[in-house]
Amino acid sequence: MAPIELFQRVAATVPAYAAFLREHGVDPASIRSAEDFATLPFTTKDNYTRRHPLNDLCRDGVLAGMIAVSSGSTGEPSFWARTADDEKVIADRFAQVMDGFGRRPTLAVVCFSLGTWVGGLFTLACIRHLQERGYPITVVAPGNNPAEIARVVPQLAPLAEQTVLFGYPPFVKDVVDTLDLPWAAYNIKIVTAGEVFSEEWRTLVAERAGIADPVRSFASLYGTADAGVLGNETPLSIEIRRQLAARPEKARELFGADRLPTLVQYDPAVRYFEESGGTLLFSGDNGIPLIRYHIADEGGLIPHDEMLARIGFRPENTGPELPFVYVFGRSRFAVSFYGANVYAENISVGLEQPEVNRAVTGKFVLAAPEGADGLHVTVELSPGHDPSEDLAKEVALRIVTHLRRLNSEFTHYVPEAKQLPLITLRPYADPADFPPGVKHRYVR
Repeated sequence: MAPIELFQRVAATVPAYAAFLREHGVDPASIRSAEDFATLPFTTKDNYTRRHPLNDLCRDGVLAGMIAVSSGSTGEPSFWARTADDEKVIADRFAQVMDGFGRRPTLAVVCFSLGTWVGGLFTLACIRHLQERGYPITVVAPGNNPAEIARVVPQLAPLAEQTVLFGYPPFVKDVVDTLDLPWAAYNIKIVTAGEVFSEEWRTLVAERAGIADPVRSFASLYGTADAGVLGNETPLSIEIRRQLAARPEKARELFGADRLPTLVQYDPAVRYFEESGGTLLFSGDNGIPLIRYHIADEGGLIPHDEMLARIGFRPENTGPELPFVYVFGRSRFAVSFYGANVYAENISVGLEQPEVNRAVTGKFVLAAPEGADGLHVTVELSPGHDPSEDLAKEVALRIVTHLRRLNSEFTHYVPEAKQLPLITLRPYADPADFPPGVKHRYVR
């Protein structure tokens, strides 16, 4: 649906948005062109969704369907409605991913949290819609329960030709690392959401899961509780990202930052993106329709042909001729040290190096206390590993080596004597820093 058509429908049928326009002195009849649309005020949680009753945010003022709850960055719950028709639209993104894996008998294992959170039940619903379309998928939903995953996968995976794990990246890695299962025999594919990860992480997880082709066996979803899945990785976007991971100067030129974003493709007929000041807006028809919604994700847009012209190589993989959106996530996942912004993604790469990756899980907590002699990085050990001074030194060396390679601000702003991070090693699933069963926070 064109954004103007969507705007007119929302203005006419959503009581909260009609009130929002009146408050801002906007006459819906005056919005007739893309230029007019671009003058509309942004909607946000603070100025829109939290100011109106939930039913007034919905079509015709009627609360229907299913509710997902997100806590947001402040911990204040936000409620988002969706209907089965909304899920069917998002199921197209899942279909694109599954088509990339091949239409063969598939076991889909939903490892996202189940409950009021959006990930698990939304994924389950979209997979059920694919079943209705004739996809040969059997789905099981153990959620983020390792013992239940260990119970169901060995019984069901041998009955399928491939097994797809859907989950939050650190949890999927934990499952692969800690469950003693013959992963390579299951022809594993992995679909993630909720976190930016490095290409070193993808390579490492592929190796441990017996995945021969990381480009065609993974897909990251850019999704939110606000509006479901906004875009998804394709073999084309993954190949481009892997090439750019090895060429940080080119990535910096393309994305304007010292960190590698998630890179996905999106359908502008379903989710209309805009960029404003290095952050993203989108418009889309959902259970709660949103117009020029400022989600506060840092990132930008690159048209399909422009991307292929600027990357400096010819990709082997083809993909849909859809535009790209790149997403860094939000600046709260960073600390400032001597004026340099250090991002969680910069630290992750060091922990994924072969010298240390068997001893650590990849989870950490990053801090930069006032007056510190170096970044403080608390690192989770893998099961069966004990802390040692030698391991802490090796972890520090791997982190600073790749931090200098990836982050030019850090290299030039931070005094050399304070560039080596201060490492604290903590046991696996330590309740203070790495409590199991909850979404991990890398910066506190």
